[in-house]
Amino acid sequence: FPFRLFPLREHGMNWRARPLTSQEIQAFRRSKEVMERFVRAYELMLRFYGIILVNKETGELKRAENWAERFDNLNRFSHNNLRITRILKCLGEMGYEHYQVHLVKFFLTETLVEETLPNVKRSALDYFVFTIRSKRKRRELVHYAWQHFKPRDSFVWGPRDKLLKYK
Repeated sequence: FPFRLFPLREHGMNWRARPLTSQEIQAFRRSKEVMERFVRAYELMLRFYGIILVNKETGELKRAENWAERFDNLNRFSHNNLRITRILKCLGEMGYEHYQVHLVKFFLTETLVEETLPNVKRSALDYFVFTIRSKRKRRELVHYAWQHFKPRDSFVWGPRDKLLKYK
């Protein structure tokens, strides 16, 4: 079977790659070597997208020096959005939910606040946010997106009454 860099429990675009089992995920998570390789693979993909993992403990991110060139690539080729969704889902499977939150917030900031990734905005809102496993963190990110979305009355990713009351 072909090896996947970010394996999941579901089928992806490569029909020959089989989904992971729960037992395989648990075995991966117990292996220090596998988890170190996983973080290195994550850093490699981040660099490809023009992002740097600043802190391995927290998952904090920042733009890489070559961010403008790499963001241009992200804006032009939408297939990257599928890969990012896969990476986000895999981060959750592997116990890196805090990495998920930072990556989604990074993309929300770049799409809604900085407006550097206009062609990633729909994927960030439609898919990236909803890979977050923690309901509380997901709500925080939806609220953050709502605060920065323009025009705000066109925001459809959460109920307006709850977004207005959210603390």
